[in-house]
Amino acid sequence: MTSPSPHPSDRFDALVAGRERDPHALLGAHVENGLTIVRTFRPDASGVSVLAAGYQIPMELVHVRGVFEAALSTPPVDYRLEVSYLDGEDDSTYIVDDPYRWLPTLGDMDEHLIAEGRHEKLWTVLGAHVRTYDTPGGSVSGVSFAVWAPSALGIRITGDFDFWQANAYSMRLLGATGVWELFIPGVELGARYKFNILGADGVWRVKADPMAFGTEIPPATASVVTASDYAWQDDEWMTRRSETSWHNAPMSIYEVHLGSWRKGLDYRQLADELVDYLVQTGFTHAELLPVSEHPFGGSWGYQVTSYYAPSARFGSPDDFRYLVDRLHQAGIGILVDWVPAHFPKDEWALARFDGTPLYEHADPRRGEQPDWGTYVFDFGRREVRNFLVANALYWLQEYHIDGLRVDAVASMLYLDYSREAGEWTPNIHGGRENLEAVTFLREMNERVYGLFPGAVTIAEESTSFPGITRPTYLGGIGFGFKWDMGWMHDTLEYFSEEPIHRRFHHDKLTFRGLYVGTEQFVLPLSHDEVVHGKGSLLRKMPGDDWQRFANLRALLVNMWGQPGKKLLFMGAEMAPWTEWSHDHPLPWELQKAPMHGGVTRFMEDLGRVYLSSPSLWAADHDADGFAWIDASDVESSVYAWIRRGGDDLAVVVLNLTPVPRHGYRLGLPISGRWVEALNSDSEHYGGSNLGNLGGVVASDEPWHGQPASALLTLPPLSGLILRPSGE
Repeated sequence: MTSPSPHPSDRFDALVAGRERDPHALLGAHVENGLTIVRTFRPDASGVSVLAAGYQIPMELVHVRGVFEAALSTPPVDYRLEVSYLDGEDDSTYIVDDPYRWLPTLGDMDEHLIAEGRHEKLWTVLGAHVRTYDTPGGSVSGVSFAVWAPSALGIRITGDFDFWQANAYSMRLLGATGVWELFIPGVELGARYKFNILGADGVWRVKADPMAFGTEIPPATASVVTASDYAWQDDEWMTRRSETSWHNAPMSIYEVHLGSWRKGLDYRQLADELVDYLVQTGFTHAELLPVSEHPFGGSWGYQVTSYYAPSARFGSPDDFRYLVDRLHQAGIGILVDWVPAHFPKDEWALARFDGTPLYEHADPRRGEQPDWGTYVFDFGRREVRNFLVANALYWLQEYHIDGLRVDAVASMLYLDYSREAGEWTPNIHGGRENLEAVTFLREMNERVYGLFPGAVTIAEESTSFPGITRPTYLGGIGFGFKWDMGWMHDTLEYFSEEPIHRRFHHDKLTFRGLYVGTEQFVLPLSHDEVVHGKGSLLRKMPGDDWQRFANLRALLVNMWGQPGKKLLFMGAEMAPWTEWSHDHPLPWELQKAPMHGGVTRFMEDLGRVYLSSPSLWAADHDADGFAWIDASDVESSVYAWIRRGGDDLAVVVLNLTPVPRHGYRLGLPISGRWVEALNSDSEHYGGSNLGNLGGVVASDEPWHGQPASALLTLPPLSGLILRPSGE
């Protein structure tokens, strides 16, 4: 107990109006003039008594709005409150604990780390946490709430536990941290809640918890008290992951929008169907479009309002844990799209949280994103940076996520991103780089790689900003991988050309060789390429229907044969004619059609060849992992290259015209028999079934700068993966 400061009537007025920043100084038990005063605020109560040491002491109403107090001759070791409410002509009586007799749930070190912006487990102290305490009168369970809102004039918690009255539970401000805290006994798991915040501008706002671990199903917006009792069973995966260098391991990523992969599935149903499907198709990882809660489904998750809560659309947080666990038990990694670049302007969420630009930058030239109508985080504010860094760590710690694909990195790195002259302000050196965002990204990557061995970070970054995947100790940003957007654009532009014109665009498939060693790349054919009138991958291909399918299979051989990890958006493996819509499920019936089913079978075989061929992944980022055999056959539109990984060797050959080429001499790195590990023209996939059945024998005749060569049949619009047979 502490001695309260004087409490003139105007301070009671502030308390009942929600403007008291230290309600614990007035409420609870205090020593005053040698007596113990127990005081409580119970709006609408008809009477209140203190229950202590077997005695019942009636409390006196000292403020008309519901402040009661009683004087005790001795300090109570433990006490409860008996509260009565008029219900018609009768009283309803409840025995409750007093929220204002408890010490803060944050310690001095927590407050220090929050003030410094260095609390790496911020989620363990902010948000809503179920807690149980032992007292002489029995155990007391309830929920502690804590929220950062430094400019608020007062905060009250409201929820279904107070019938959304928003008047009884005022929080206290802890020192200079800007954190408000209150433990409310009796609040249970599953309770819905929000914060009523009196902003610095004098306006009350009803806000969801920025650190909510669970939410209502949109469009409802309340936060939900959650706790996990999930028992993980993925120790084998987590151990193997920590020992794996993904730069030298196979990584083929299946990008998934959970709501439209199959309609109506929850996390646990997805755990059955998606896991089996990924095993069948040979992908090593699933990457989920953002799972953090978001109000508008049409944003696909990229306008996040609850950064610490998996979307309630598909089940509970533990249901999501189950999905992750099942993937891991099947040997499949899981990545999630993470969106720290911007957030929506919904009034009930982060925007102007305490009546000021808190999470967002105050200057609209830095704090608003014109392309998306959203706010931009203030990366220079240490508490905001802490909120985001801790969020990255939260997903890896609490949900065993294997990596984060960070969205829209370019928009973070450049102050003039999507802005005209006069619409942006330079950095302190006069440049266009956002130095605060660079600092944040470096810190995030350092923490992820330092604390979670085997986890990865991937940047969606479309510019030539230097050192995206260079370690921070060498001056880089520290990502593990970067999406190769240049490869994606050049490749799709090339394959959209009619084959007769491809000789004029030959360099689009060779240009990558000039920069491939500058970063550690993922080759993406993502959701962004098959929406908004862009057409499906199949529709992008020229020619008649047969040629479209052949082109698509050849494109995928090119992709899987190039250095770099792979990412393919869901559905591409069945070659739909229509572009993707989040409102509709994938057209699964296509797999029964001969040509579409052929692409599915092709992808399954391509996945098996990839996984079993270290040459296709073990040296993705090493200079000796790739070498051209011939990049100059412009007239024939033929490309050939070598992939090496340790002692494993493969050769990839593309013929990107509809003309079969018989007796085509190709240089090879060693003599002996070579066999087709994969031929995209196989009749099994819907092709013309030309090729080199039984393999070819390479003689010691030099060709294309190689010591050996062989005569091949190159099928039309095809990709071959050749491997030495060992004979």
